[in-house]
Amino acid sequence: MSLLPEFDNFYPFPPKPARLNAEEKSAYREKIKQLLRERNAVLVAHYYTDPEIQALAEETGGCVADSLEMARFGSAHPASTLLVAGVRFMGETAKILSPEKTILMPTLQAECSLDLGCPIDEFNAFCDCHPDRTVVVYANTSAAVKARADWVVTSSIAVELIEHLDSLGEKILWAPDRHLGRYVQQQTGADVLCWQGACIVHDEFKTQALQQMKGLYPQAAVLVHPESPQAIVDLADAVGSTSQLIQAAKTLPHPQMIVATDRGIFYKMQQAVPEKVLLEAPTAGEGATCRSCAHCPWMAMNGLQAIAEGLEQGGAAHEIHVDAALRERALLPLNRMLSFAADLKLNVKGNA
Repeated sequence: MSLLPEFDNFYPFPPKPARLNAEEKSAYREKIKQLLRERNAVLVAHYYTDPEIQALAEETGGCVADSLEMARFGSAHPASTLLVAGVRFMGETAKILSPEKTILMPTLQAECSLDLGCPIDEFNAFCDCHPDRTVVVYANTSAAVKARADWVVTSSIAVELIEHLDSLGEKILWAPDRHLGRYVQQQTGADVLCWQGACIVHDEFKTQALQQMKGLYPQAAVLVHPESPQAIVDLADAVGSTSQLIQAAKTLPHPQMIVATDRGIFYKMQQAVPEKVLLEAPTAGEGATCRSCAHCPWMAMNGLQAIAEGLEQGGAAHEIHVDAALRERALLPLNRMLSFAADLKLNVKGNA
């Protein structure tokens, strides 16, 4: 029997943070700066968090990056505490790489549809049904799922890694994102069996509406993350991870960019190409639900107030813990990828 799960990826969405006025925002920024100093802490933020969070991370000596690079930056930084502004699996990844450090998050309720859509019990059963396959999981997964894997992978290195495994005659079990898995299979020709997960942000982009938008902006390039559906990828001028899309915006000659990923990326992308016009790819159109509208609702939980509370309070509502034995198992496939990337001199930035 082949156990092939199907998920709608329709999850109850969290409440949006209360809006702050300019005076409140200023007060929280100053409080966060003070708390970072007092706690010997550094703020690391994902590209998909709100621009004001990314700006604060840069201003205070932290970083804005993809989830693995966030964890690697934190591991190398002398701070004893990392405040991870992102979603829960990113905090877990930071703890896996920095077990000796305190890992705090604005809220532990900030989830990810890819992580939620790949629960460990069901994933174990799926793997058990296909013992002949090498298990490759995307970084957007829980520590428990990583621990079951042979390899952890980011979107920027996925094609090279699967090509390598295919050259060894290995068949692949891929999880959790079905669109990225399909993209990798098409690029490599490998035997890839996909877990049927999806990112609620990238799954929302609409083909017909994007074609219409291309007609309105004929000079625009279309930048697409490979977590998007095939029909969206087919319309792209560049396909890649978040950091790869920022680089594509710099290298492509087009004066306008239609960007099919979370709009949080606009902050760093506009820094890279201040002279270019950035446009959100459409999530509206025939069959649209617009449950995400090009911005992850869990990323939106990383507000200034929540960051201040995480630094000030810590505790069960904010601190990430990973069981020591589980951490050791999860570290193996993660280090395997890092070693592979180092051997090929590849940059492993690039998961969503």
